[in-house]
Amino acid sequence: MDDLPGLTPIPHPTPARPLLGMTVLVVDDSLYACDAMRLMCLHSGARIRRADCLRSARRHLQVYRPTVVIVDLGLPDGSGLELIAELAGAAPRVTSILASSGDDGAEAAALAAGADGFLAKPMTNLGVFQSKVLATLPAERRPAGPRVARSDEIHPDPIAYRDDMVHASNLLDDTSEGPALTYLAQFLGGVARAAEDVQLARAAEALGAPERGGTALGARLAQVAGLVQERLGNRAAM
Repeated sequence: MDDLPGLTPIPHPTPARPLLGMTVLVVDDSLYACDAMRLMCLHSGARIRRADCLRSARRHLQVYRPTVVIVDLGLPDGSGLELIAELAGAAPRVTSILASSGDDGAEAAALAAGADGFLAKPMTNLGVFQSKVLATLPAERRPAGPRVARSDEIHPDPIAYRDDMVHASNLLDDTSEGPALTYLAQFLGGVARAAEDVQLARAAEALGAPERGGTALGARLAQVAGLVQERLGNRAAM
């Protein structure tokens, strides 16, 4: 049962639109990553809803019953592993729970928490996305007959990347140390890798290095702030 069960018949998936009739809740703080998911769901026939944090996701789940929940592991108010464990232990359980992350070792942690599958970031290949989701669904929710695997590469809207830079800029204004700094480095690194912004990805990785501190930290923050402002001013190519 999806969204408002019993009010309208659920259409059956087809080989061309293998997720037809399903609702996907994407829990991710990056608008750029969410736009990629939006496009892949659109091409697959699924409806999409978005939550940008654990609190928002829980509010959604009090009202709606999605078929698939895709949870990013790095969220502003906690780990996505918390939500995965909650969903895995709930009754009735959502049909499919997938984790998403670009961090090494994240897949094992997600599966241990109860996820049915894992999407490695950046996820931009439509065929891979469809196959990963379908592998977690029961046979009756999959399209009947042969299905041609698609190899389309999805390209999110660059405006969504700029919106993520606005968010990062706001975080920089309020960040100096501690968990907020860890989250900033994680957020920027994930977004930059998804957009293949190598320079910013390296700066974010350095910002999150264990040996950060003192003058070195100030220099790293200044470097990241400068790169973010360049992207906001469209002076650096993605």
